[in-house]
Parts: sequence; C-alpha cells; structure tokens
Amino acid sequence: MAHAATLEITNLNKQYKVKGETLSVLENVSLSIKPGEFISIVGSSGCGKSTLLRLMIGLENDYQGDILLDGHRIVGTSLERGIVFQEHRLFPWLTVEQNVSLGLLNAPGSDADKKASVQEHIELVGLKGFETAHPHQLSGGMSQRVAIARALVNRPEVLLLDEPFGALDALTRNHLQQELQRIWEQEGITMILVTHDVEEAVYLGDRVVVMLPRPGRIKRIVDVPLARARDRSSAAFAAIKADVLAEITDKPSDALEPVLSPSKQFSDFTFSW
Repeated sequence: MAHAATLEITNLNKQYKVKGETLSVLENVSLSIKPGEFISIVGSSGCGKSTLLRLMIGLENDYQGDILLDGHRIVGTSLERGIVFQEHRLFPWLTVEQNVSLGLLNAPGSDADKKASVQEHIELVGLKGFETAHPHQLSGGMSQRVAIARALVNRPEVLLLDEPFGALDALTRNHLQQELQRIWEQEGITMILVTHDVEEAVYLGDRVVVMLPRPGRIKRIVDVPLARARDRSSAAFAAIKADVLAEITDKPSDALEPVLSPSKQFSDFTFSW
C-alpha cells in the first residue's frame, strides 16, 4: 500500500497574461487535505478547477502562495503524484501491459519487480486477461481503467483526477465510480477529483469543495458524512446533493424542484411524435 500524503494549500493565487492584461484565475485559495482523504472539487466552467489540479501535479510553477506535499513545496512533476485526465491518452501502438509499464519508466526497481507491479495493477482495475490488447480493442471505460492503472503503478501518494469519466455514458460512468471507490479503499491513498457532476462528487468525496468563478475561490466545503457504499436514492444523499447544487446555482436547496413533479402522471402529458 502506498503512503498517503497530506496536501496543504495556503493563500494560493494564480494569474495569466492575456493580450497584455493580467487575468486572475485563482484567488486566495486555502485547503487542507488529510492523508487518505477523498476530495471532490466542483464549480461552473471557468472557476479554475483544472488550473488548481495542474498546480498540484506540478505542471505549472508560476503562482503565489504555498502548495505543500507532506510539508514540502511542490516544484515540478514527480512520481509522488499521479494524474488521470478526461481522455485516457494511451499510446495506440502499445498493449495494455506496455501502456501501464510507462508509469514505471523512470522508477527504481528491477525489471521483475516492475513486471509484477504492472500485473498487480492491471488486476486491480479489473483488466486481467487484456494484457496484450491494444487501445482500439477496448471500450472507453476499459481505456480509462488502463489510464488509472498507469497512474497508480508507481504507487503515488496522491492521485489527481480531472473529469476522468466525463466522456463516458451514464451506465459506464456509474460503474467506474464504484470501481474508483473500491480502488481508493484498497490503495489507501489521497485522491482529489475535479468534476462537473455533482452526484459523482457526493458519491465519491469525503468532502465537496465548491468553487466560485472568475477568479476561482472556494465558496464552501460541504462534508459528506455518509457510510460507503453510498445509496444514491437515499434521502440523505439527495439532501447533500441539493445542498451542493444550491451553492453552485445560488438557489435555496428547497427550490431545486425535480424536472417532473411527483404528482404528474404519464397520462397528464400530450406528446407529438
């Protein structure tokens, strides 16, 4: 099992230069993440969620404030931090086994140990038997499983996920959310998920961080004190989901009506085909 990291973000500010003007993307963001915690980050487009993730992975170093991993400032990318993007980004000419092996390219250890770790993580994501398959032979969900295995194979302290299931159909997405929860519990590492899907955020997160746009700021952090595995149809789950939605939309949670009123029956509607 990997070591689970503590991540401390303090007074984080990030700007970009756009046509000679300074554009503030993140403003005074502070967040403390405990070892082994699962954090979901939600907010409307343009609130800086993905920029925050890029800073945590170390893809950008030009910022003000501190991002500390176990007390050490993050500078550049590292094997301590893995990332999974919305697109799986597998190499089409490589097999599943070879794609996962890329995660160990710069890692220490013998070839035998690396091969064993690759096999272990292929099994972890439920792809045993597909070691020699190529990406074009896999479904979108299977390809994302390979990407997750590749990100985990060097046993990072933190796994960052940027809309990893956003391009998948609803059934596959729900199934992979369950699988990701299983992997998180089994690996015991810190996970940080950026998503537009509020239900996904509540289903997976110990806490849900709600961000405001332009510039990105933390509006509120919502606790999710529900036992796992979570029941999406329960009243408690629906209440937390409505609470998070209310923060994003600035509407009271009791104003978020279902699309169809429960009092309406199918026979009450007229359809034109």
